[in-house]
Amino acid sequence: MYTASLSELKKELKQLSEEDLLAVCLRLARYKKDNKELLHYLLLESANEPFYIEQVKDDIAEAFSTINPSSLYLAKKTIRKALRLATKQIRFSGNKQTEVEILLFFCQKMTELNIGWRDSKVLVNMLLNQVKKIDKVLASLHEDLQYDYQEHLERIRTVCS
Repeated sequence: MYTASLSELKKELKQLSEEDLLAVCLRLARYKKDNKELLHYLLLESANEPFYIEQVKDDIAEAFSTINPSSLYLAKKTIRKALRLATKQIRFSGNKQTEVEILLFFCQKMTELNIGWRDSKVLVNMLLNQVKKIDKVLASLHEDLQYDYQEHLERIRTVCS
């Protein structure tokens, strides 16, 4: 089955009436949870990005608080779940500064864990990959912001080493 390009979809959406456009949006939201969450972000959260960042940080902190410290295997699963949550919320925002803040918070929470994560190659690599992502995104930010975030990143790097 052929899938239309974004430009074709945009042309078709421009031709729809306001009522039809509303119906299409609601239908999209009805069939997939991610679509509904994205629509929620765009309509309700995008106007107040700092509040949105705090909500995401709270969700990540809550996920980290549920980690089972007795089993490294279960801890890894919970950390991966928290990372998936962070990645999805970053994708919704599309803001580079938001991405850096959320990833820094994730890395900070991970380094604060008392589960012996340094003994797990998987967890160390997960943390190092997030540090690489932060470095890549930092390069595209303003120099003042880069300086502020670089200090936080260096603290995380020292814990990793």
